[in-house]
Amino acid sequence: MNGGQFDSQAAKVARQQVLDRIATACVSAGRDPHKVQLLAVSKTFAYERLLAMADTGQHAFGENYLQEALEKQQAISDERPDLTLEWHFIGPIQSNKTKSIAEHFDWVHTVDRAKIARRLSTQRPPARGELQVCVQVNIDDEASKSGCTPAQAIELARDVSALPNLRLRGLMAIPAPTQDAQAQRAAFAAVKSLFDERQT
Repeated sequence: MNGGQFDSQAAKVARQQVLDRIATACVSAGRDPHKVQLLAVSKTFAYERLLAMADTGQHAFGENYLQEALEKQQAISDERPDLTLEWHFIGPIQSNKTKSIAEHFDWVHTVDRAKIARRLSTQRPPARGELQVCVQVNIDDEASKSGCTPAQAIELARDVSALPNLRLRGLMAIPAPTQDAQAQRAAFAAVKSLFDERQT
């Protein structure tokens, strides 16, 4: 068995294990597993690994680093021009990066300022359709993390909703790491509360 075959088989097994865990969690939470999407965070992995995952049926990939992502996108396009992948930008966004992000990604999970949202909307090529956007909330007020404050989230979400080339899809937050299950649930409950408030 050559290395490529081994990688493809290992990728298939790993992906199925994650999908099984998602399905189990959905049943416990009373959710439909078919409405939950697996996003493979592919930062630092070579594009060949993404192709191996794509061959298992995984087509949504998350990237933190713009230049690395653009290089992978080009390499995959050159090698497999027939392959359509869904690209998610999940890293912090600098103003001078918005044009490339708007042009080359399908989703952005880390909008934390109205200025960034406006630039993404202005720079989104019309042929690509709406850019799917999540507002990032720094739910635990951690100095090491990006994101707007919970108090700013509703206004920012409304700003994003008003822009012509963006589609607000929800809120994104990474709670502070903790082994305390109650604290974990409280952080996600706070995000859910903000989401519900946005809809009112």
